[in-house]
Amino acid sequence: MTPALRVSDLSYSYPDGYAALSGVDLKIETGQRVALLGPNGAGKTTLALQLNGVKEPDSGTVTGGNLALAEATIGEIRRRVGLVFQDANDQLFMPTVGEDVAFGPANLDLKGDELHARVAEALLAVGATELEHRAPHHLSGGERRRVAIAGVLAMRPDMLVLDEPSSGLDPAGRRELISLLQGLPITQIVITHDLPLALELCDRTIIMDAGQLVAEGLTAEILQDSELLHQHRLELPFGFDPSVIHSKP
Repeated sequence: MTPALRVSDLSYSYPDGYAALSGVDLKIETGQRVALLGPNGAGKTTLALQLNGVKEPDSGTVTGGNLALAEATIGEIRRRVGLVFQDANDQLFMPTVGEDVAFGPANLDLKGDELHARVAEALLAVGATELEHRAPHHLSGGERRRVAIAGVLAMRPDMLVLDEPSSGLDPAGRRELISLLQGLPITQIVITHDLPLALELCDRTIIMDAGQLVAEGLTAEILQDSELLHQHRLELPFGFDPSVIHSKP
């Protein structure tokens, strides 16, 4: 089966010369949920921005399904690889939730009943149908996060890349987010500092540091390696024991 995503020898430096990514190789199989962990400055968000063409690599390739990222394919890659930003406000800018969710499909020339059906489908998927006519700036943090995900789902992507999805959520909002993501039948890459979330949501984990992938394995095994976590400035909450808590499929 063709992987959902393949990254080969990807490198990227910022204009000041800082090497944010260096020779990254990555393969994500269809249907997997994968946690991407690492300290601040490891290159996680930079990698996410490469995956759907927000930033162009200095070298290397990104392939979504059977389609390589290139100038001629960037529109389709952005549809296939849906990026959900850490701050939902970066994605919500229209007067109402319905208009925000419709924005992407409308740019694919969907109109009328077809467009409305796409919006309804996406809002239903995230349990936010009742928010369609609300103003995004009146929503709670958890509601904004769900609506931002709906806006990406409205494009019918093959994969979601979520940058710190639990950031700023209260415990109930975090629980609702986990349930939502567990219920989505779509490949997911979850960039997070929330290690318990990674354990509950993702069977597989990758650790990134200094622009490189430095470790990969089953999430439960990675999180039991205290030396590895310490080495890369990752820390479990006090009293949290991953050896007696199993991630869900």
